[in-house]
Amino acid sequence: MSQPVQPPNQPQQPFGGQPVDGNPYAGQPGQPAAPTGNPYGQPAPAAPTGNPYGQQPPAPTGNPFAGQQPGQSAPFGGGAPFAPAPPARNNILLGVLVALGAAIVAGILYGVIAGSIEREVGYAAVGVGFLVGFASSKIGGSNPAVIGAAAVFSIGAVYLGQLVGISMVLSDLAQIPFSEVIGDHFGTVTEAWSQEADFMTYLFLALGAIAAVGGAKKAG
Repeated sequence: MSQPVQPPNQPQQPFGGQPVDGNPYAGQPGQPAAPTGNPYGQPAPAAPTGNPYGQQPPAPTGNPFAGQQPGQSAPFGGGAPFAPAPPARNNILLGVLVALGAAIVAGILYGVIAGSIEREVGYAAVGVGFLVGFASSKIGGSNPAVIGAAAVFSIGAVYLGQLVGISMVLSDLAQIPFSEVIGDHFGTVTEAWSQEADFMTYLFLALGAIAAVGGAKKAG
């Protein structure tokens, strides 16, 4: 029997190699490796993160000491600035002196008002006490000694105002200068106050003291 004839030009594996996984060149020695897609063999650069300034230092904030750690001192050897201490408001002696000065001024003004209209006004007495208490406590603080002095001086201020008012009335009646009434006839003025004093007179004195306490608490 005759042998079957092989078809001509059948593909031969060069150098006796066998195809691997359908790739006739995969197992052949001496052949270069398949290209990887990067002809230079260098690793591809990292993809941009979307921030072209990612490696730049943070922008200045306008505060040259913003980056310092706690406990670090300021440059040039200076420490951190401190807020100034609030002024002391517990000077008892100064508060008492302010209460005395305010009582004298307020008492004279009260007397001028009372002598001009020839009558006393309760609101004016309250204003005298409030002014004395507020001024003294604003300087001397809320010390009980300062408040007590303001109340006492307020009574004296209202009393002084009543004497000034009576002196102005007597000056008009006697047609003599006001300074002469105060200087030469002061005993007559105090006697006239005693004779004219009534419930309202003492009430105004009390209102001055009460208003002084209220003014001191308001200032404190």
